[in-house]
Amino acid sequence: MKSLEDILEIREINRWVRRFERSPHQRNAPHASDAELVELGGNNGQLLAVTIDTVSEEITRGIYREPFTMGWVTVMACLSDLAAVGADPLGVVVSVSVEPARGPAFCDGIARGMQAACRRSGVWILGGDTNTSLSINLTGCAAGLLPRRNRLTRIGCKSGDLVFLSGPAGAGSAIGLARLAGLPPELFPESAYRPSARIREGRLLRNYASCCMDTSDGVLATLDQLMRLNAAGFVVETDPKSILRRDVARLADFARIPPWVMLAGHHGEFELLFTVPAVKAADFQSEASRMNWAPVPIGRVAAGQGIQLKVEGRLRTIDTGSIRNLFAKYGDSPDAYVRELLKCTL
Repeated sequence: MKSLEDILEIREINRWVRRFERSPHQRNAPHASDAELVELGGNNGQLLAVTIDTVSEEITRGIYREPFTMGWVTVMACLSDLAAVGADPLGVVVSVSVEPARGPAFCDGIARGMQAACRRSGVWILGGDTNTSLSINLTGCAAGLLPRRNRLTRIGCKSGDLVFLSGPAGAGSAIGLARLAGLPPELFPESAYRPSARIREGRLLRNYASCCMDTSDGVLATLDQLMRLNAAGFVVETDPKSILRRDVARLADFARIPPWVMLAGHHGEFELLFTVPAVKAADFQSEASRMNWAPVPIGRVAAGQGIQLKVEGRLRTIDTGSIRNLFAKYGDSPDAYVRELLKCTL
C-alpha cells in the first residue's frame, strides 16, 4: 500500500497538522482537497472554500525574475485551488513583503501582475498587508462558495473513470528547466509562463468530475497524490508529447530529454487534472464543447495502485513517489535531477 507518509513534503505538513485542532465544521480531511471546505451553518446549502499560497522559493531560486510574473502567480495560485473544488470566488486578499531596497517601480510591477490576474479571472483584491523583509514573500488568500451537494475534492475516482487535463501541460517544468539549467531565455521566455486558474471549467466539473486536483506541483506529482488518496491506479495512454504545450515539447527536444520528463517537474502550471465516470463522459464533453473548452483526454483509472506512462512508445510503470522526493536531494542540480529522474521508470 502506497501511503502519503512516503512523501517527504507530506510528512512535514502532517507534523504541522498534528499541532492543531481541526474545526468540527470542516468538510475535507487533510490533503483531500485543494481548498479547505467549511460549513457556513443555516440552510443556505453552500460551503465556504478558502485557501492560501505563498510565492517565495520560486523567486529566491531565480525561476521568477519579473515582478509582473511574481504578482500574477501569487493571485493565480490561490484562485486555482478554488477552481479545483469548483468554487465561485468571492475575492482575494494579499500580503506583500519585499526588501527595503526595492523601489516603487518593482512594487508597481508586482501590483500590475496581481491586477492583471484578477482581471483575467473576474475577481477583485479585497485588501491585504504590506511589509519589509530580507527576501520577497508574496501571499494570496482566496475565498469562494460552492453548493454543498456538488462538493468536489481529490477523492472519489473509481476504476474505469476517464482522466483528463484541462489543457496542455508542462509550462511549469519548462520555465524551471530553462532557469535552473541556464538555458538561453529565448527558448522559453518568462512571458510565456502565464498560467490561468480554470475557474469557469471548475464550475462545470463540480457537476461531472469524480475527483479533481490542480497541477501546481506538476502532472506526475498530481497523479501520485490522487493515486495515494484514492488507492487507485492511473494509466496515461496518451503519448506524453501530445500532452505538452508545443513550446514545451520544443524545449524538451532542444535539451535532449524525453517528453515525459516535462510532466515530472516539481513546478507546475495550474491546469486541472480530473476524472469523469465513463457513463458521464459524453455529456461532459458535449457541455465542454458548448463552452469552447477542449479538455485533453490522457488515460483512465485502473484497479490497484501504480502509475503507468508511455515511455519510448510503450507503457511503463513510473516510480512517482521517488520522483516527488527527488527535489529535496537534487533540486539545486538540474543535471543530477534529470539523471536520477530517468532511473524512476521500472
